[in-house]
Amino acid sequence: MRNLGEGIQQLVGVPPHLFNAYLVDGILVDACTPAASRRLLRQLKGAEVTAHLVTHAHPDHFGSSHAICESLKLPLWAGADDVQAIETATPVTGPGRIPALMAKMKMPPPHPVDRALREGDEVGSFTVLEVPGHSPGHIALWREKDRTLICGDVFYRLPKVSGPWRITTVDLDQNRESMRRLAALRPRLVLFGHGRPLRDDPDRLARAAG
Repeated sequence: MRNLGEGIQQLVGVPPHLFNAYLVDGILVDACTPAASRRLLRQLKGAEVTAHLVTHAHPDHFGSSHAICESLKLPLWAGADDVQAIETATPVTGPGRIPALMAKMKMPPPHPVDRALREGDEVGSFTVLEVPGHSPGHIALWREKDRTLICGDVFYRLPKVSGPWRITTVDLDQNRESMRRLAALRPRLVLFGHGRPLRDDPDRLARAAG
């Protein structure tokens, strides 16, 4: 694992930075795809992990959640408006033919959510922000003292900082509002669901948000 800041480690992905997971104050944030479970568990061996949090109910973020929660006996936390999607393994999709076809693909195993997170909840040293659009219950994590933001998929960095892909986003206008909200925080460190961390360049978020 790679140290990124106070209480934050990034688990190594394959390929690096494509599907990200983080250990934040002993909480595993996101769990990549179903194929990642053995790799994630191997990296977490010996670490003190108290819970698992999912930023949003897409299969490349809760793909290994069931396997990890079962193996490590962890409670699962997620945004309140994404709980049903995770517990039934039926993510909400956007409009159009391609999202409808994607919804018919095999989904990860469902898993019960132990804690439904809302705006203002405390998660370790971070505060939960409700930032819907990419999914109905998408959440981000914000730490004011050092201006660190874990944004999930409100933004991508692949490699350009941008909004998420249209075909994977439930409500583009709503996500744009979430992008503007997060950009207005002027974070010093941004951790993405997809892409490398961004340090000391808040204007890049602002430009992407429009």
